[in-house]
Amino acid sequence: MKNTIGTEYIKFLNEIKSRIVTAQIQAIRSVNKELIKLYWDIGRTIVERQKKYKWGDAVVKRLALDLSAEFNSMAGFSVQNLWRMRLLYLKYKDNLKLAQLVREIPWGQNIVIMQMVKDVKEREYYIRATAEMGWSRNVLLNQIKAGAYNYQKNMPKQHNFLRALPVHLTEQAGESIKSVYNLDFLDITKSVIERELERRLVERIKRFMLELGKGFSFLGNQYRLTLGNNEYFIDLLFFNRTLKCLVAIELKTGKFEPEYAGKMDFYLQLLDEQVKLKDENPSIGIILCAAKENIVVEYALRSTKKPVGVAEYYLTNKLPKYLVGKLPDANALRSPIREELK
Repeated sequence: MKNTIGTEYIKFLNEIKSRIVTAQIQAIRSVNKELIKLYWDIGRTIVERQKKYKWGDAVVKRLALDLSAEFNSMAGFSVQNLWRMRLLYLKYKDNLKLAQLVREIPWGQNIVIMQMVKDVKEREYYIRATAEMGWSRNVLLNQIKAGAYNYQKNMPKQHNFLRALPVHLTEQAGESIKSVYNLDFLDITKSVIERELERRLVERIKRFMLELGKGFSFLGNQYRLTLGNNEYFIDLLFFNRTLKCLVAIELKTGKFEPEYAGKMDFYLQLLDEQVKLKDENPSIGIILCAAKENIVVEYALRSTKKPVGVAEYYLTNKLPKYLVGKLPDANALRSPIREELK
């Protein structure tokens, strides 16, 4: 009797879970479409009123202040975002097909495509792929950086990304909500695709560094450090026999953020105090990102005490001269990432 009840309950539980997932997806798609429609209408109205009343750029700043004051619980009405709404309308107003497609993907992904892709057909490819495969913003960014459009166009039969990174039904729901609203009943977890992408890139970078032929020895991935009751994990840790120092690598699938530099500086201090031997040189950190703005990297690294590099490839002026030329350059570091994303 208990087994029967147990079996029936599992069926009952799975049915309820399936209904919740379906509700998540439908809710997110509905909210996302309405949000992009709203942004489209705001962008269109700004363009039309500027033209009609000969308003300049100041009206966008004034509108941002007034909207933010009125709807202070909602994000998305900054000056920068209003300019993006205007850009969305201008980019797609003469292309009915794309004007409809942009409503199928989250706002953050739309921004990435508008900013990074110029060709109309290429834009359509990335919009469709994002909608169909549930790409997060970081996965989309990496696909654009790796030239996925040109790769599938030239060798479509050899493209294995769909097989390598299967999409779960809840993927797009979870990612989309980050760009929309906070609905309590939606289960928000880190993108499954993004986790798999990070895992594969970490493995690829590990093999690449070991094959580099410059004295790298692999010490571990997700290398554990502790301080007090806290645990910290470094993506990849190597020892370089030529440099006689530890080399920590952190892999970020998205754009460089200032806090990455502080975190790496913290890791290097722990490594120097807990792992480095007395006769070894100070540890070096490398942050690999899908994209970066030089001015942001420059400011972020000004306060770091340890030698930190940010690919695509930027080194602090604190890097000792004897280390220059001993680490892989930007093209070498990008190569395994491009290969992994094909």
